[in-house]
Amino acid sequence: MSDVDWFPLLLSLRVATLATLVTTLVGVAGAYALSRFRFPGRGLIEAIASLPIVLPPTVLGYYLLVTIGRNSPIGRTYEAVFGQQLVFTWQAAVLAAAVASLPYCLRTATAAISAIDAGYEEAARVAGLHGTRLAFVVTLPLAARGIIAGVSLAFARALGDFGTTLMVAGNIPGRTQTMPIAVYDRVQAFDYATAGVLAAVLSTVAIVVLLVVRRLERTAL
Repeated sequence: MSDVDWFPLLLSLRVATLATLVTTLVGVAGAYALSRFRFPGRGLIEAIASLPIVLPPTVLGYYLLVTIGRNSPIGRTYEAVFGQQLVFTWQAAVLAAAVASLPYCLRTATAAISAIDAGYEEAARVAGLHGTRLAFVVTLPLAARGIIAGVSLAFARALGDFGTTLMVAGNIPGRTQTMPIAVYDRVQAFDYATAGVLAAVLSTVAIVVLLVVRRLERTAL
């Protein structure tokens, strides 16, 4: 077995962490809006947000590539600001992982917030809490268990993303090669021993993270 390169693991952890931060902010805010407000197009938004669950990763990656590619408004703006294209960078890997993992946080958090007894929020309104104060003081803490579960699922999904990341970030060793892509790369090279080590390490990291988050979930509230 050749020497194992641990860069893909470190990159995967960085990508998954940053993607989960994005997913948490967007997912929890979206979950609160979907749970507490009724507006035209709500069902369509839910359906679009859930697409990453049902679409093949290559199709999702294609749509994302078109959205952030060099000839897209987002791609041109990014290149003008940062002096480099967005695709085939580790930042693109973060974006891919965030998009792929968003519905896991959004759907779980939406269910958790929707399950809260409306009486608690009504009592808080009587006490003078409204708007964002009501959300942060009452609603979100009551839904903390479900939100933590959704965030943990999102992290696990981001950590293991393969197809979408490969489409928009590529497979560049030392730059954009995440752990799942490194496993695929080693299998393609018939280096099954290294692939086995990488797969085992990635699985162990995922299990440890989920166990830790599960413990936090049990002790929340």
